Amino acid sequence: MTSDDEMAFEMALIRRAAAVEVLLRRLLDDRALSGEIARPERLMAAMRHGVLNGGKRLRPFLVMESAALFSADGEAALRVAAALECVHCYSLIHDDLPAMDDDDLRRGQPTVHKAFDEATAILAGDALLTLAFDIIAGEATALPAERRIALVLALARGAGAGGMVGGQKLDLEAEQTPPDEAGVIRLQAMKTGALIRFACEAGALIAGAPAEDCERLAEFGSAIGLAFQLADDLLDLTADASQMGKATGKDAAAGKATLVALHGANWARSQLHGLVEQAHALLEPYGDGAQLLREAATFVAARNS
Repeated sequence: MTSDDEMAFEMALIRRAAAVEVLLRRLLDDRALSGEIARPERLMAAMRHGVLNGGKRLRPFLVMESAALFSADGEAALRVAAALECVHCYSLIHDDLPAMDDDDLRRGQPTVHKAFDEATAILAGDALLTLAFDIIAGEATALPAERRIALVLALARGAGAGGMVGGQKLDLEAEQTPPDEAGVIRLQAMKTGALIRFACEAGALIAGAPAEDCERLAEFGSAIGLAFQLADDLLDLTADASQMGKATGKDAAAGKATLVALHGANWARSQLHGLVEQAHALLEPYGDGAQLLREAATFVAARNS
């Protein structure tokens, strides 16, 4: 990236994150919606703690920028982006629990179970996951019903037993029985890559784009999803907690098999370069309109937190 490219990307990321933050605050209000009975105050506070705590909002950015390729980055895309962030934040709340990764720090502040309690953290995650599908299915997401159904299905597949949750289970099992390289790649494609893949495919689904575009954007998401996890594993090895806003060095301490542990840091950096090139190549048909997505791929691989 040139310095101008970097600036344009950083400004776009900030702008998209701010828009998502405003919507999330509204969606996480204490006032009950039509059809709800009441929203318990402590539960809502825990949900807000787990969601409204900074973060780059990369996944929402990818939803909106992939939609922008097809001139569809309006209010519906924003709502789908917010729904995806609810799923992502639910996964972080649950992943931080003592029965999972047992972390005390997330984005530089106490994790939800530390700020509240374990039961409240579990319920906050449950509620955020459910809210995500409420957001997409609701009439305020002004898309044809078939597109909302397609988005609900794709998010369910990406977030469920065959996607993120299944990957989290494989990750826990890896502490006892380290997988081989193919197993590590499958685990990471599920735990981290599945939601990033959905984020990129979602823009095409929102726009009602042809199947070829949906698949191309999904492949782009798979490439940068693998790059994201590879970069994360590299940072876990080389960064400190103040830089990352969470504990580091935990994979090595737990004896987890990662691609970085298997092949080393230099190999990982070479692979990241190749994944960025692959991601850029997938966007060639979209010309200059895909520039921010290209820069997102570069950012994912080169990030330092």
